[in-house]
Amino acid sequence: MLTTVAVANALAVSAGPASAAPKPTSPQTTVLPVVDMEATVLAAQIDPRRADSTLTPGAKDSVLAVEQALQARNLLDARWVDGYFGTTTISAYAAFQRSLGYSGLDANGLPGKTSLTALGQGRFTVARPLTAGTKVQRDGYTVDARTQAMLTEAERLLGFTLVLDQGSYNPGGDPTSAGTHDGGGVVDINVDGMSADTRTNVARVLRQVGFAAWVRNPTQGDWPWHIHAAAISDTDLASEAQHQVGDYYLGMNGLANRGPDDGPRIAIQTWEEYQRTH
Repeated sequence: MLTTVAVANALAVSAGPASAAPKPTSPQTTVLPVVDMEATVLAAQIDPRRADSTLTPGAKDSVLAVEQALQARNLLDARWVDGYFGTTTISAYAAFQRSLGYSGLDANGLPGKTSLTALGQGRFTVARPLTAGTKVQRDGYTVDARTQAMLTEAERLLGFTLVLDQGSYNPGGDPTSAGTHDGGGVVDINVDGMSADTRTNVARVLRQVGFAAWVRNPTQGDWPWHIHAAAISDTDLASEAQHQVGDYYLGMNGLANRGPDDGPRIAIQTWEEYQRTH
């Protein structure tokens, strides 16, 4: 006959230790990949202008995430999901922008903060976002807030005021500009009274703060001497201005002949990169 103690011990063994009881489980949080918007927008400007399929440094993972999201929406074939933001990806992204109801400049295939965030819903998050900002007036022309800030910093470095000959958001306003001023981020600087050395230095400082900038002369086209400047990675850039920025990164002059860069050579950087080091 089992004693009372023995029965109690037997029941404890059969029941097993209290720690063996199932524990409640908490739902696992999915960590989404991060798309670096600065790197993605840069690739969207440079990659379509390349003669090969070289990837923009630091952009591959972000571009892949964007392309995978476009593929999931049946806007991009799987063979183009390769981390290269070429013309096919530009077209697919423009189609996505149109699906959001955008048109014209807002559906040019260059990622904007709102469309990129919408594309990433449930798939990726957006880091280092870019925005052109509100439109402001300068010298009687329209520019965006980001461009205005860049020009203001260039003036601080130069020690004198810059005067515009042409601003941004000027569709069809100057046929000699081939559409580069149709969107944001692009200005022409008046150089009246500047020496050759001063013109070159202005172009150098504009490049320093994040513009693709060149001194233009009458032998190159139907225009007077001026400095043409396109703000790298301005999300309102017209397609033609995007092409100029891409060519600038590839060592070209930003003209239709795609000749060698004839401006002062410095390390290329965006406005955001400049701000992080100053």
